[in-house]
Order: sequence, then C-alpha cells, then structure tokens
Amino acid sequence: MAADLIRVLLILILAYLAYIDLRTFRLPDVITLPLLFAGLVLNAFPSLQFVTLQASVVGAILGYSSLWLLNRLYRYIKMQDGIGMGDAKLLAVLGAWLGWGALPSILFIASTSGIVGGLVWLRLNKQNHQGAFPFGPFLIFAGIIELLWPQLIQNLLLSNPT
Repeated sequence: MAADLIRVLLILILAYLAYIDLRTFRLPDVITLPLLFAGLVLNAFPSLQFVTLQASVVGAILGYSSLWLLNRLYRYIKMQDGIGMGDAKLLAVLGAWLGWGALPSILFIASTSGIVGGLVWLRLNKQNHQGAFPFGPFLIFAGIIELLWPQLIQNLLLSNPT
C-alpha cells in the first residue's frame, strides 16, 4: 500500500515537472534536488525501497554524469550547450529512484520518443532543426514507463515469439 502511494506521488510530481519544462524550458532545482534526495533516502529503507541503496546511488551518479559528459562533448564540438543540466539532474533523480539498471531503458525510450516529439514540437512552433525543445518531458515519460512496467524494453526486445 505504501509503495503504491509513493509511486502515485512520484508520478504526480514528475508530471508537474514535465508541465513546468514544457512551459519554461526549466527543471527547477527546488523540485529536482529534494526528489533526488527522497529517492536515495527511500531506497535506504528495505521496507520502502524500489532498488538497493547501492543501485540507487550508482543510478544517481551515472544518470547525472552521462548527460553531463554528453553535453561537454557536444559543447566541445559545437561550442554551445546541447542539453540542459536540469535534464542531467532529472536523469539522476530517475536513477536514484529506479536504479542504474533502469537507465538504458529510460534513455532509449526518452531518445526515441524525443526524436518524434521534438520534430512535432519544432513543426508546431515553426522552428527549424536548430531550434530547442524541452527533453525533460521525454525523460519523465520514459521514467514513468520504467516505474510502472520495469524492464519493458528488454522484455520486448528479448522475448522469444513462438
């Protein structure tokens, strides 16, 4: 019962973050940082944890550092940022709540849906392919899928149709 309530609250907060990002292109630290801390703390209690504390800590570190490194590489090549650090903090949040093992699925789903959604966003806003669009909602969409249906992508890709 408590785990279900926690999941619902997490989904509501993530949905609110997606709304903020769509409107402002920002993921405020006042929400993401406490959410990161909450994921780490909850996973420290065996009766509440979604994953082990170790998987949670590693997930937070890998979530942030992967997008930070990607942005540094893009900045080195293009001399401008390619992704906001709010997105890196958001992926750290998802890693803290769902563990490092969820990150590949989250990134795959977010990237795939982000390509389609980004093209739609740019067309609706009459921008060219150089225009910016918020990536946070796609990370959130992917995180919610992983929260509700863990390992969905692996199961679909590795299932043996008979």
